Amino acid sequence: MHPREFISFMAIAEKLKCNTRHSWTSTGRPESVAEHTWRLSLMAYFIQDEFPEADINKVIQMCILHDLGEAITGDIPSFLKTEENESSENSVVIKLIKTLPRLYQDKLLPLFKEMNELQTLEAKLYKALDKLEAVMQHNEADISTWLPLEHELNIAYGEENVQFSAYLKRLKEELNKNSREKIKEAKR
Repeated sequence: MHPREFISFMAIAEKLKCNTRHSWTSTGRPESVAEHTWRLSLMAYFIQDEFPEADINKVIQMCILHDLGEAITGDIPSFLKTEENESSENSVVIKLIKTLPRLYQDKLLPLFKEMNELQTLEAKLYKALDKLEAVMQHNEADISTWLPLEHELNIAYGEENVQFSAYLKRLKEELNKNSREKIKEAKR
């Protein structure tokens, strides 16, 4: 990639550091999209022993790519996101990929399609981890940052995405225990 193209694309990606999510860190500040993406990628790396049949490098690439459109659109909380929002974000990602040299287009466009189809083990893993990272982050934030609807949503969020894996179901159960304890403690 030509250095000028590289710098231009990284300038767009930098917005992921600036755009915040509907989530807070344990220190009480809004979490950036880039921070979510980083930890999601780290989670993918550390589950490879549970999924030896998966191409973990592909899963990590999916994690890195999944919210790239939010550099342009910003984050919309899942409970407010519509099909139109999803479609718009997907279009932005495709447009961004198409600004890259052919080498990257040829790799990333099929990867993005695979992610959206959710048929492969790798796509299912990335999507489940994406949901679980959000639950984990909510559990780490002060409960005062939760909206009332999130008391139930944090328990339900991602439940359908983990059903294909005994390990991910156990992980979700542990995260749900943390959520319930946090809610119970807040009521005291």
